[in-house]
Amino acid sequence: QVQFVESGGGLVQPGGSLRLSCTASESIFSIYAMGWYRQVPGKQRELVATITSGSSTNYADFVKGRFTISRDNAKSTVYLQMNSLKPEDTAVYYCNFVPTTWRSRGQGTQVTVSS
Repeated sequence: QVQFVESGGGLVQPGGSLRLSCTASESIFSIYAMGWYRQVPGKQRELVATITSGSSTNYADFVKGRFTISRDNAKSTVYLQMNSLKPEDTAVYYCNFVPTTWRSRGQGTQVTVSS
C-alpha cells in the first residue's frame, strides 16, 4: 500500500508563500494523476489542484492564479507552490491520487495563514 509524506506547511502571514511537498513510497506514482486536497475541521475535504501523469494541471476556482501544482516523477514527489495566501487557505493539506478512496493517505501538513 502506497504511503504519502507531506511537508512544507507552517504559519505564514496573509500575502505570503509556502511550497508543499509530497513524496510517495512507490515509483508507480508516476502513472497516476495526483492532487492536493485540503480540509478544515468540521468541513468537507476539498480538491485544490490536480496534475495528470502527463503534467496537465487543473485548479479549483478559489486558488486559480495563486497556486501551482507540479511533479517530479523521478523523485515520486508532487509539489504545491502557494502564493498570495489568504486566511481562508488555512487547512491541513494532503496529497493523494485523483480519484482516490483514501485507503492510502499521509498525515497531512498544516498551513496556517494569519497575521
